[in-house]
Amino acid sequence: MPLDVTTYDLFALAPELALLATALLVLLVELFLHGERKRLVNPLAFIGVGASLALVIALAIDGTTRSSFGNMFVVDSYALLFKGFFLATALFVLFLSYRYFSEIRTYQGEYYFLLLSAFLGMLLMPSARDLVMLFIALELVSVPGFVMAGLRKFDLRSNEGAMKFFLIGVLSVAVLLFGLSIVYGFTGTTDLAGVGVALAEIDREPLLLGSVLFVIVGFGFKVSAVPFHFWAPDTYEGSPLPVTAFLSVASKAAGFAGLLQICFVAFEPLADVYAPILGVIAVLTMTLGNLTALQQSNVVRLFAYSSVAHAGNILVPFALVVPGEAALNSSAFSAVLVYILAYGMMNIGAFAVVTAVARQQPDRQLSGYAGLGQRAPALSVGLTLFLVSLGGILPIVVGFWAKLYILQATMLQPTGGTLLLAAAVVVNSVIGAYYYLRIARTVWMDAPVIDGPLQPGFALNFAVVALAVAVLAVGVYPQAFGGLAELSTLAAAAP
Repeated sequence: MPLDVTTYDLFALAPELALLATALLVLLVELFLHGERKRLVNPLAFIGVGASLALVIALAIDGTTRSSFGNMFVVDSYALLFKGFFLATALFVLFLSYRYFSEIRTYQGEYYFLLLSAFLGMLLMPSARDLVMLFIALELVSVPGFVMAGLRKFDLRSNEGAMKFFLIGVLSVAVLLFGLSIVYGFTGTTDLAGVGVALAEIDREPLLLGSVLFVIVGFGFKVSAVPFHFWAPDTYEGSPLPVTAFLSVASKAAGFAGLLQICFVAFEPLADVYAPILGVIAVLTMTLGNLTALQQSNVVRLFAYSSVAHAGNILVPFALVVPGEAALNSSAFSAVLVYILAYGMMNIGAFAVVTAVARQQPDRQLSGYAGLGQRAPALSVGLTLFLVSLGGILPIVVGFWAKLYILQATMLQPTGGTLLLAAAVVVNSVIGAYYYLRIARTVWMDAPVIDGPLQPGFALNFAVVALAVAVLAVGVYPQAFGGLAELSTLAAAAP
């Protein structure tokens, strides 16, 4: 089908075009800047991301579902929700990046170009309604990540983490693409809704069922689900801290945005095949992630395994998909959205504090947080809120309600399997609460090991305060998330 690019299409693509222009401009402008002036690329990138976010808001106000390029690219409430989330995350990652890359005085043009390119892939991901478009968007997210993870090229840990990320990433791409090619061979279409219709009508041959598992394995790497998670701790530890924040939140959310469309639209007729498998993976992921996090003394590795555990929580609703049950699937779908949005706020906030502390404690050990409450009270209050929210402990923070949405989705279809999933979420929440509160105890009750106040700078302070307010505000008024999730449905609904 020939592609007819019209004004209608260009308005739908406006956020992506603005971000692409910003990425190219950042790379070009940085060539003509020298010394301290190179840090100006950060506010330039910030302005471009802000402009892209304004265009997303304009599309949301317009309220029209837009389909372009033969239905390969769709802008609907689901896509706009994720685009807004990704761009807001980009703004906070830029806050984290300003001082970090200004101080090392190198890689600034390359880093910001790669970062914006990755976020460009994220904007494409929720709008992709075609297997080919979905794959391209996923790789546009992944490839810049491989490079950014290794920017500390004189650090052996960075080299090791980037190499693991790259090698396992390439392997996962091969598995994913192999699975998608088999699906196309059986269905004769790459349209997500068309794949769902075809799968409901054809016989379930072993090769077809195997291809579904190949696709899930490919996405399992992207979201760091067990047993495809082992790249994450080393990559998170070796990467520059703003890149670690990006990988743990934005990159993971992009993987889930693609998996949502695969499981709830394209593969929905085969949910009885993949849902039990994803249920087992969810329990293993949250359990192994939390138990391993208990043993960590390095804060970044602790949050890496914590991130793995939260991936397990997000996978629980994927195990609740039932072929043809629109109401149940809608509840599971909403639970995933709420959890991703909540996780993004609290985890980016936690990494903002880690980035601030790392200036005085480069080895990133938990012992370096001793007495932080005396040296940086405001920062410590923010960190405590993020930790309590990540643990889902109190009903005044967003993390509690995110887990409650997951539990509510499991209770809509109370069977032995779903009750086991709910029990796993509760037990693992208790385990997670232990090591999160251990960090908080170190911050407030241990004697300081470093003298003098901590001065993180305006950008990091603003990021921590803004995210702490958001975590608390949505925790006090969780209905804001509930209404948002209910408005977010895929335009190409599953048959």
